[in-house]
Amino acid sequence: MVSLPAMLTMMVLAAGAPTQASNTAALVGQNGVYSVASFGAKGDRVTDDTKAFQKALDTAGESGGGIVFVPTGNYLIKTHLNIPENVTLEGVFSAPNQGKQYKGSTLLAVEGKGNADGTPFIMLNTNSTLKGINVFYPEQTKGDLKPYPWCVRGHGANCSIIDTVLTNPWQAVDFGTLECGRHYIKGLYSQPLLKGIFVDQCYDVGRIEDVHLWPFWDETPDGPMNFTRENGTAFIFGRTDWEFVSGCFCISYKTGFQFASFKAGPGNVILNNSGSDIGPCAVSVESSQGHAGIVFTNCQFMAGIDIKATNEGPVKFDNCGFWGYGKTEFHAKNEGSGQMIFNSCHFTSWDQNNAGTPAIIANNGGLIINACDFMESGKKQVLLGEKLKSAVIMANRMRGGVNIENKCTCKAQIGPNSEE
Repeated sequence: MVSLPAMLTMMVLAAGAPTQASNTAALVGQNGVYSVASFGAKGDRVTDDTKAFQKALDTAGESGGGIVFVPTGNYLIKTHLNIPENVTLEGVFSAPNQGKQYKGSTLLAVEGKGNADGTPFIMLNTNSTLKGINVFYPEQTKGDLKPYPWCVRGHGANCSIIDTVLTNPWQAVDFGTLECGRHYIKGLYSQPLLKGIFVDQCYDVGRIEDVHLWPFWDETPDGPMNFTRENGTAFIFGRTDWEFVSGCFCISYKTGFQFASFKAGPGNVILNNSGSDIGPCAVSVESSQGHAGIVFTNCQFMAGIDIKATNEGPVKFDNCGFWGYGKTEFHAKNEGSGQMIFNSCHFTSWDQNNAGTPAIIANNGGLIINACDFMESGKKQVLLGEKLKSAVIMANRMRGGVNIENKCTCKAQIGPNSEE
């Protein structure tokens, strides 16, 4: 048992315990810890602080690695920054904030307006980290959106982004144009306008956790949200040899999660506790690795799942929720040769146009539906298309009775199902 004096002592120490950022600030001047202020950075929104930042970063890199601390301020960076190997650029946030500009350690990005293919604003290299920073594009106009280069690009192993806000980038994080294995993103908030996070050429287990792509900059219905709903893609995955994705959310993108094949081929991704809100397309699978594919566990979707004819890998949903929004037609459609599997999922609010469209359309490959709940009474639950190779549908709860349209020539195994 802890004595009362000891308990009081622990409470006093906890109350006065500094945050991680203040710990770093207190270490400035010690070996390997630098402040951009010591190199002349002003943080007054007017002075170009690019040279001061880069000098601090280069000094840390030349010293074998370290931390470059960014005190509270608004730092105009007129060109771009390169974070050397083994260096962390760290601001005052120990968790991502709500994305309000001009708060905390804010970098103001202005280079490359009108040029999506220009030099990225921040370049990460092997073992380098962006942490506790807010990036804001002050010249981006809500009523006249302009392209900008990628906000952050990675090259090399172990590039990390932690507790960071990218308020209004055109393109947020590029971990795919160059090899970027074992990357790590945790605690990223952003309102990317065209592209959120792009992953490709990851040959050794990338990790993405607690990412929230939401209208932190502007949430007016006819503003940037309308643009992203018509043009934007939140998460883009190409070649990744195991990608662990957890706690990731996006809202109001044309495509929430895209899986495709780029220069390095397709990948395989395991996602849990994640979701895509207000489509039109929650998940688009153009290509995935045939031996592993895509797995969603404990996820939720408010738009359709579209598996293209080009996909060969399995796509699996375990304990997931599907419900419609607006003009939702189907919840999932498979045209590819891979297997589509649903286990312990629930479906509601599909066929909102009352056109007789089923919740699940399987036109190719294989289909397994087990222990799921189709909650719309009287609506068609499943369509088995002519090209379907195999189907097992059993132990499901079918509200209003079983309503499955079977056009396949395969020997489909249907039942027993609860005809409630």
